[in-house]
Amino acid sequence: MGSEQTVRNICVLGSTGSIGTQVLDVVERLQGRVRVRSLAGGRNIELLAEQVRRFRPHFVVASDSEGAAALREHPACAGVEVLCGQEGMCRIASDPDVETVVVGVQGFAGLRPTIAAAEAGKQIAIASKEVLVAAKEPVRRAVRKGGAKLIPVDSEHSAIFQCLTGEPEGSVERIILTASGGPFARATREQMASITPAMALAHPTWKMGQKVTIDSATLMNKGLEILEAEALFGVDPQKVDVVIHPRSIVHSLVRFVDGSVKAQLGVPDMRLPIQYALLYPERVDTALPQLDLLTCGPLEFHPPDEERFPCLRLARAAARRGGTIPAVMSAADDVAVEAFLDGRIAFLDIPDIIEDVMERADNEPAEELETIIRADYRAREMAREAVEKRSRAAVR
Repeated sequence: MGSEQTVRNICVLGSTGSIGTQVLDVVERLQGRVRVRSLAGGRNIELLAEQVRRFRPHFVVASDSEGAAALREHPACAGVEVLCGQEGMCRIASDPDVETVVVGVQGFAGLRPTIAAAEAGKQIAIASKEVLVAAKEPVRRAVRKGGAKLIPVDSEHSAIFQCLTGEPEGSVERIILTASGGPFARATREQMASITPAMALAHPTWKMGQKVTIDSATLMNKGLEILEAEALFGVDPQKVDVVIHPRSIVHSLVRFVDGSVKAQLGVPDMRLPIQYALLYPERVDTALPQLDLLTCGPLEFHPPDEERFPCLRLARAAARRGGTIPAVMSAADDVAVEAFLDGRIAFLDIPDIIEDVMERADNEPAEELETIIRADYRAREMAREAVEKRSRAAVR
């Protein structure tokens, strides 16, 4: 069968980020099974040009006009069509010659391209939590309209997806998300008050981008994943539990109505769920690291402390309120994390700012994309104001 296998054309949104670079590593390991039809990167133009040189895509998209101009002048991009911004990403995401679209764009920027890919009926390997959290209904509607398929790339939701494969509807009793606990799983509130960005970025088991690493440290990533599970699997957020599993070997579990539990295990390496999403439903050996149960150590599980990590509580509140509040929460988190990384606020200010914005924001039905975009914009403005107040207070 190997000689008859067709080559899959893929579009990679966010190719210069943490997920995107690992996607391209997997593509090279697949040795011709997957062809890169198009790339969309961030502001690292030299890295994007190097990716163009290596993979020779038909299209490349820069995040802005300045980057596009630089790419057009770059020798590596000769003969490659250069596009720009959201319009360019939507175009390559809906390209008729693409089978799979990888959404590795950080945050809200991946929303319109995801909807374009869904309406075009693509298989979407989605790594952007924020897209599903903020715009669950518009994305679901686009998926139904185009007949698209969402394949999660997050290790936790990939694990759930794999556990649910072949199971009948109505058989799930609970979903159990695992969390490493980040670098501060055992820290006291007093210790957390003096956390620096460098400390928060030192994740004990995973290598990820800066935003998701900070979200892991605050446990906001698990909060977002609770909402993401609802969008992907149609499960009531009240039926999604979170447990701390420091070794990051068990990536998530599903408990069924008969009391049995399925778990998906593997070494903490994002290339494994990426490869699964790119080749679904096939599995192949590309010499990625394999789990050795005899040497991986004990598999421990602990309940999370929502007093020390209030972002979990905030996410559950957002799930209960619904409407545009999940988008508001996600937007406020984006702004607060950026401010923390820039040294303008303290680590413990992150959940306080998110909660402040959630309390003050209007809640509207989140059926239409434009409504969600307005809510996102307003939430970011409120979060920036809250950051500014705290920054001024810290200077006094």
